[in-house]
Amino acid sequence: MGFLRSAVLFGLSALTEIGGAWLIWQGVREHRGWLWIGGGVLALGVYGFAATLQPDANFGRVLAAYGGVFVAGSLVWGMVADGFRPDRWDVVGALICLAGVAVIMYGPR
Repeated sequence: MGFLRSAVLFGLSALTEIGGAWLIWQGVREHRGWLWIGGGVLALGVYGFAATLQPDANFGRVLAAYGGVFVAGSLVWGMVADGFRPDRWDVVGALICLAGVAVIMYGPR
């Protein structure tokens, strides 16, 4: 159950952080306005709370592992939201990052 909760929280963290940053990007760089920027700021606030709900109590471990989720999630977001097509090195890099997540968060202690 701890793994499932952790994985869901990593997914929520990625959705809100990457989504929030994307909304701000759209608001500023694509000139979509303050409503998009405000939505991004709110989403980033939710991210801050979602990350604190991880079962592991070590801030450094959780945020280090989340970095790998962020890398892979950013590539997926780009594919879905912007039509980005990662090359094989993007995919290999993301898989290496996710392997790091597994080692850092779920390795035996």
